[in-house]
Amino acid sequence: MISIEANAKINLTLDILGKRNDGYHEVSMVMQEISLHDTLKLEVAEEGICLEISDPQLPADNSNLCYKAAELIMSECGLSSGVKIKLEKRIPMAAGLAGGSADAAAVLRGMNQLFSLDLDEGELCRLGAKLGSDIPFCIMGGTMLATGRGEVLQRLPAVPELDIVLAKPKVGVSTAWAYKTYDAGYEGPHPDNKAMIQAIQSGDVLYISKLLCNVLESVTINEHAIINEYKAVMKENGALAAMMSGSGPTVFGIAPDEKAAWHIADAIRSIDGEAAVYTAKTVCRNRG
Repeated sequence: MISIEANAKINLTLDILGKRNDGYHEVSMVMQEISLHDTLKLEVAEEGICLEISDPQLPADNSNLCYKAAELIMSECGLSSGVKIKLEKRIPMAAGLAGGSADAAAVLRGMNQLFSLDLDEGELCRLGAKLGSDIPFCIMGGTMLATGRGEVLQRLPAVPELDIVLAKPKVGVSTAWAYKTYDAGYEGPHPDNKAMIQAIQSGDVLYISKLLCNVLESVTINEHAIINEYKAVMKENGALAAMMSGSGPTVFGIAPDEKAAWHIADAIRSIDGEAAVYTAKTVCRNRG
């Protein structure tokens, strides 16, 4: 048996450049791996795929991305044995944190190890891209500029270790809905990814915080005003900046330190007892 952690992600920036001919949106975004994670345990089985999930709300059948990832790698690599997967969920669902993609990426990495398939990172990313645009990022992790439909990745320098507060209200947001609803005539602020990359290169946390920008806030906040409330409370309680991640509804705040992160987390809990609130840190996978 092997055990693998599947880390969540946040978006430091998210821009939509237009609609592609394949039906997806052309994006440009800076993505960051964080320490909030699910845990997957994999072991060889005689045949088939057995998926057990700690959260009964999540289907454990062939509609699940973990199941699809196992099915894909078994087919691509001609595996005759099966696999048993136990998934312990911590990352909230429909949250804008790529929880499902992280789990699928962990299955691909885990099965590669479990069955000694010797697939390199590029081959795993190629497989992952067949299942979801965020999966290649979740395989590679760290800090990345993602373009195309999100699967074209450029490794960036590591951000300084940041203390992060995450708060998800008791609503879910469909990524497909958010992109479909996004108004291509949107005239609000767009991210300055060039400046963000420079801020990351210089390790300037205040400048990184100032440059947070996500055009999908315009969509999701219209539907869920509580996102703005979370952002305001985080800033009032010491966050350097706060923004929605991905298609939402999770809001993350950058805290000056770990103690401040705990204080901000408590402040969110005090205004919304139903919120799912976490503290985490940024994760560095970068080399050199």
